[in-house]
Order: sequence, then C-alpha cells, then structure tokens
Amino acid sequence: MAEKSTKIQHHFATLTDPRRRPPVYPLINIVTIAICAVISGADDFVAIAKFGRARKEWFSRFLDLKDGIPSHDRFNAIFAAINPAEFEKCLLSWVTALHEISGGQVIAIDGKTLRRSYDTASGKAAIHMVSAWATANSISLGQVVTDAKSNEITAIPKLLEIIDVSGALVTIDAMGCQTKIAQKILDGKGNYVLHVKENQPTLYQAIQDHFDNSLENDFAGMIYRSYQTEGKGHGREETRFYYLCRVPADLPDAARWPGLKAIGMVISITQRDGKECTDVRYYILSQYISARRFAGAVRGHWGIENRLHWQLDVTFQEDLCRIRKGHADANFSILRRIALAMLKNETTNKVGIKNKRLTAAWDEAYLEQVLAGT
Repeated sequence: MAEKSTKIQHHFATLTDPRRRPPVYPLINIVTIAICAVISGADDFVAIAKFGRARKEWFSRFLDLKDGIPSHDRFNAIFAAINPAEFEKCLLSWVTALHEISGGQVIAIDGKTLRRSYDTASGKAAIHMVSAWATANSISLGQVVTDAKSNEITAIPKLLEIIDVSGALVTIDAMGCQTKIAQKILDGKGNYVLHVKENQPTLYQAIQDHFDNSLENDFAGMIYRSYQTEGKGHGREETRFYYLCRVPADLPDAARWPGLKAIGMVISITQRDGKECTDVRYYILSQYISARRFAGAVRGHWGIENRLHWQLDVTFQEDLCRIRKGHADANFSILRRIALAMLKNETTNKVGIKNKRLTAAWDEAYLEQVLAGT
C-alpha cells in the first residue's frame, strides 16, 4: 500500500477556488496561513492576517509570497465563499495522513451551537454544528451545520454518510436516539450506544422498570455485567455503577430498534459539600459488550464536553466569535477543530492547549513540529 502523503498541498489540490477572477493570492497560501495562525492563537481574520505578516519570512520558505500577505477582508471573503464540506474533507484527509485513526474506537457524536454566529440584520440564525469526535485520537472526523438544535435528528444521518464508522462504537445522546439513526450506524458496519430519555417514552419506561426490578432483587437469577469507578476532583467525590444485560425477550418497544442486543444503566452518585446527588441514565446497545467497555464508551461521550466543546469555548473563544459572513463561520469552526486535534496530538510539550498555542506563536520550530504531526 502506498504511503499517504503528508504534504498539505497534495490534500488541498481538489479544493474548489470560489473566486471568479484570476486570483492574486494562491488558495493554498490562504489555507496554510489560516491553519498556522489558528494553531498559534488567532481567533479571527484580523489576527490571521497579522500573523501572516509577522511570519512572512518563515512562510516564504514554502509558499509563493511574491504578492504578499492578504488583508483580513480578503481572508474573510474567501473563507465565506469556500464550500465547507470540501474544505473539511481536505483538512481531514491531511490530518488523518499525519495521525492514523485507531481502529475499533469510540466515536462520539454531539452538537454545539455557535451562539454569536447569528446576524440580526440579515436574519441569519446561529449555526449549530453536529460533530463526530474520535475519542482515542482527539480528532474531529467530520461535522454538519444546522440552524437549530432540533435539526440534529436530520443532521446526524448526513454526518454518518461522510464518516467511516466501520468497527467503531458510536455514542449519541438522547436527541439522536432514533431508529433510523441506529440503522444508519449498522449500515456503516458500526455499533451504537444510544442514550435513552423520555423522548422515547415506551422504551425509556420499559428499561427503567426492568432495572428497578433487577436492583430490587439484587439481579437474582439474572445474567448481567457490572463495573464500578470512583473518582475525586474539583471538590467532589463521584462513584459510578455500570450495569449491562441482554435485551429481555418481553421488553416493550424492543422490536422497533434494529440490531438491539443489550440495555444498560449508569448510576452516578456525587458527594459535594456534604450533599449527595444521584443521577441515573439508560442506554440501548447493538452489542453485548463488556461492562468496562460500556463504561469507557459512556465516559468517552461525556468527555466530548470537556475535550472538545469546553476547549473550543475557553481556549479558542468560539462562543464569543462574531464571524458570520457566508460560510466563514462554518469554515472557521472547522479550522478550530482541526487545530485542536493537531495540538492535542502533539505530546512532547507537557502543557495545556492554551500554552501550546502560545508556544506555536513564539517558536517556529515547535509550530513545524505540530504541523508535521511528530
């Protein structure tokens, strides 16, 4: 098998240039400067243009800069016109050439609203990004843009069409607990772990009743799997109990769900300031996996909030970003996710993402290391 090229030019050769007139600045210049700038701390197009000018000599080593660095308005206009699906496909092709995606891992699918991407003047609603996150590699595998959280139900199948879920365990929260989505995952040769809530009332009540009866009898005469974890941090102690069993033959509503093999329950007991809080969640699975793997899948999905969404808001200031012209908001969101993935996969610098971005801005050798995936 031929080795994948890691040269960025090769992966962006198919990206359609949206400019109608002969371009002054090569498209690869626009893309490369933007990627490097966002890795190095730029959170808007003004900062991207300034970074380009500050690092012009360095960029000139591998880019044709005879016409200089574009203005921030030019960056904005071009990213507003680039097709996000094409742009993401090229970026993902490049990043996965640098970092091989682990087989058989957990893929978490979840949504996030870019709160300030709305535009009152034009009537443009805030965009909602539904993303697939490879939990083991900390890499965004793809995303689909919607204009409302309720559209996650239609966005998730579209996302499943553009990512490879074969051999993976796909986790989705209650919004995506739909029979068509379950079938889509199975069609892609993957397996699902879906969070069940009251939006599936019959199934939810059936699973709740089953586990309530099982706990009351201490699972007497039943075959089940269990796992327990304990953790401390941020002033609290948390104990989690994971239970998994095969789907009972008489479970109401089970027949509607394609490939349904197991049901699961997670009980979280949290102690903080002398107070105890208990949370119970229910799941359906297309595989009767070990309780430990079930626990890992559930924790992996919860991790998307801290490892992706929290980082995007706190470190990349995504929720404060006012970029909203054309496709610029979606494309900048893609840039952030790819930059985050590359920074997370650089493991020699034992600091947080914020300080990795600062280091990349200060140290050209370190930026080259991040870009090379080494």
